[in-house]
Amino acid sequence: MSAYLIICGIIPALLNEMLWKTISNGSSAAWLHLFTLIALNSIFIFVLIKKYQLNVGVFRRVSLNGVLLGCGSAILFFLVLDNFLDPLLDRVFVASAEEYRQTIAQLRRYPVINFIRVCLMAPVVEEILIRGCILNSLQDKYGIAPALLLSTFFFSVLHFNFVQTISALVCGLILGLLYIKTGALVSCILAHSLYNIISYLSVIGPVNL
Repeated sequence: MSAYLIICGIIPALLNEMLWKTISNGSSAAWLHLFTLIALNSIFIFVLIKKYQLNVGVFRRVSLNGVLLGCGSAILFFLVLDNFLDPLLDRVFVASAEEYRQTIAQLRRYPVINFIRVCLMAPVVEEILIRGCILNSLQDKYGIAPALLLSTFFFSVLHFNFVQTISALVCGLILGLLYIKTGALVSCILAHSLYNIISYLSVIGPVNL
């Protein structure tokens, strides 16, 4: 996990600050940052799967039941997290809430680019990594319960803001259960992506896209 955070988190951030923002400005730098994230995440996952010979199939075991469960999970996330848990945590952890509001303000600067990053790229990458690679591998070695708990923890680590981390624990646990129930990675990607889209549009607004 530390390797992923360095390669796909720290390095793109450094490139963005030290290179892209110096050779271009505004949306051009933001697009270059997005392409860097997509490239490094793709390479990392490809190498990870090849190195450890992981059996990851994004479209394996696709079913109507899995699609419906994915859509239902996305709606559940929005109702429980965005409309209950997050506002409650915002009142308790004021500093984290303010940090999150600053993040939202940054998202509004380049809504289309950030929509691609948050609603399309992130769900695919995170689900392949956490459920497809980590949960699968741990389940084969340690069993369902330890694999579910550890993969949920790793998922929460990807979300640095404290309020988001708590929400990510809930989200990660349900996504893990969804994967165990359906065996379909695409159901988790659908749930994750649809939830992010609903949440993103509720905060940013479709008119800004």
